[in-house]
Amino acid sequence: MAGSEWDEATKAGRTIVRIAVAYEAGRDGFWLARWLRAHGLEAHVIYASSVAVSREHRRAKTDRLDINLLKRAFLGWLRGERGHCTMAAVPTLEAEDARRPSREREALVGERTRIINRMKSALARLCIRSFKPHLRKASERLAGLRTPEGVGLPPNTLVELRHDMARLQLVIEQITELERARLQRLRQPPADAGQAQIALLARVFGLGIETADVVVHELVVRNLRDRRAVARYGGITGAPDESGARRREKGLARAGNARIRRIMLQLAWRFLRFQKQSALVKWFHTRTADGRMATRKTMILALARKLLVALWRLATTGEVPQGVVLRPAG
Repeated sequence: MAGSEWDEATKAGRTIVRIAVAYEAGRDGFWLARWLRAHGLEAHVIYASSVAVSREHRRAKTDRLDINLLKRAFLGWLRGERGHCTMAAVPTLEAEDARRPSREREALVGERTRIINRMKSALARLCIRSFKPHLRKASERLAGLRTPEGVGLPPNTLVELRHDMARLQLVIEQITELERARLQRLRQPPADAGQAQIALLARVFGLGIETADVVVHELVVRNLRDRRAVARYGGITGAPDESGARRREKGLARAGNARIRRIMLQLAWRFLRFQKQSALVKWFHTRTADGRMATRKTMILALARKLLVALWRLATTGEVPQGVVLRPAG
């Protein structure tokens, strides 16, 4: 409620019994919503993409217009009318902090790949293609590299590669430190439900610690209501395009969590190898009996969606998917 509206309500003799605040989700995250709730206010965070806007190519867009648009959407949501907007679940500070190790590792792995590719590109300009920067003694081999002319690396290129090697070594050490700390936490008695769920998912053959960590901290902690919400949040649902007599699929909606989507598609392919006797793998092979690659690519998405729901049920209710082999607890 704005200050002018508060003054109008007070002058009219109205009694204010409820104060609801909403703002658009953005870079600042959820600290403001947690702070407002700690001070007794009803705070909500609106998904900006859930608010319908004009689709005109050129339209007026100002802060005042945006505020009025959000206000109308928020009031409609408070009245219980569906379709006005969607609210983001505000995580606790502990739940938000628990995601940081896996997200930091993802960023470090990407940085490691970028450094290695940059070094390989620098060496490819000199027709050196057999050098592997990620090996343990790679830095010692730099001085011994030779160009096709039989001479060593140019001095500036050598200095640049040594700098990249130092960065690469630092990134590898940080990745190792994160993985070691996570394994150490899992060896200890579970401190909370999240640690117990990660340990349970990690018992599935073909599913590693990193996958279990991402599934629990990115998906399970959100307390989604049903399997449809789980698949939708994972972004593993279709995007149909229907107009008149035309019916077609545009592929994945990609509207959910990109981390969940990527890791589940990778896990689906691994599942075919490590869980051959499970009901999900048999279901996949039955529907891909024609051997066409297009069919396999389509059905692997369906397998990833079913697998995500199965892991969600395993973590929340302990229900083991039919035929899935688990490692011994310990």
